[in-house]
Amino acid sequence: MNKDIAVNRRAYHDYLIEDKYEAGIALVGTEIKSLRMGKCSLKEAYVSFVRGEAILKEMNISQYEYGSYNNHEEKRERKLLLHKSEIRKLANKCKLQGYTVIPLKLYFVSGKVKVEIALAKGKSLYDKREASKKNTIDKMIKQAMKY
Repeated sequence: MNKDIAVNRRAYHDYLIEDKYEAGIALVGTEIKSLRMGKCSLKEAYVSFVRGEAILKEMNISQYEYGSYNNHEEKRERKLLLHKSEIRKLANKCKLQGYTVIPLKLYFVSGKVKVEIALAKGKSLYDKREASKKNTIDKMIKQAMKY
């Protein structure tokens, strides 16, 4: 059973999600203890590709409150653990076609922290309006079917 730590709900509003991938994440020190307490934010996080590696940037893991002087940095860059072929595929799409890679959620799988990342394309204001219209129409239809 997966236990969600943090979910980026805003991503579905701001981006069109194309593909999803599961990646491991390299953590140090007291980061895992903070994650077990649920002290994490994915709102402004994104993935960049440097020297053949996938790096998760701007993810905030709050400092462990019971930690000592060697607590971790809150917004440090964290390496994602993916296969080389997946990294190459994602990096090429990001370079050429205007896609971006964003984290959707952070969760535990049998004691290990995993990140669900997505290949996404930004929505324009028009697309956001169309999506909200569609959602309200669907809600009205469901409500009418209920009665």
